Amino acid sequence: MMERSVLYPAATWRLLVDEPADGATQMAVDEAILRAVVEGFSPPTLRFYAWSPPCLSLGRNQSGSDVDWAACRAAGIDVVRRPTGGRAILHTDELTYSVVLLQADPRAAGDVVESYRRLSEGLLAGLRHLGLEAVQARGQRTAGTVLSAICFETPSDYEITVEGRKLIGSAQCRARGGVLQHGALPLWGDLTRIVSYLNLDPDQREAQRRLLRQRALTLEEALGRAVPFWEAAQALAEGFAEALCLDLAPGELTDYERSLAAELRQSRYAHPEWTVGS
Repeated sequence: MMERSVLYPAATWRLLVDEPADGATQMAVDEAILRAVVEGFSPPTLRFYAWSPPCLSLGRNQSGSDVDWAACRAAGIDVVRRPTGGRAILHTDELTYSVVLLQADPRAAGDVVESYRRLSEGLLAGLRHLGLEAVQARGQRTAGTVLSAICFETPSDYEITVEGRKLIGSAQCRARGGVLQHGALPLWGDLTRIVSYLNLDPDQREAQRRLLRQRALTLEEALGRAVPFWEAAQALAEGFAEALCLDLAPGELTDYERSLAAELRQSRYAHPEWTVGS
């Protein structure tokens, strides 16, 4: 029998496990849920999804000059800009989670870093259901560190690592009293593929590949077996319920969320001016 956390009052959240979609759609849906939760039209929501076609996502304030646009077009790689911060991620062969809740919820208490710590407990518990003991990193960046364009190169505070290598990268935004946190769990595949789609010279590309091999890993590498999307989603859902004292009620997007997501996709996430940025 699953043991529940006693740190939080019991709550019921909606659980969404969505079909793969393109990057602009997935980011628009995440923002639409955030708005609906803030406006009181939807309950707090835990969502799992995948990306099709593969997509390079940029952090909200990341420069579009980091992207090798020609390489992305040639390989059929989408590019989208997230509503959250952080650096570039190549979304393929992965499970993505998103959590949307009110900032007043005790699970989101404190500043961004503190709420990372709280929500990451759900990720850790989910990984334990898969037989993996992971930990929350304390940030490995020091003063004067030069950030690369790649999210998975270095863990930030309370991101998930295994034996010092980053497994789950997350990012968060807050708006009008609401919190959206989403992150990527690479299930299998070559994490260095992202380097081919960034604006780097050949020496930089090879250096970045070496660093990624040293500093990040997939779930398959960590466990020694491939974990299907649906198994990973079930395990993480159980972990969130256990760690955050939740009852998860399977649901679907409301008509309002679907309509708002379609509007956001057209006006923002699929729009070149938003995607290319500065």
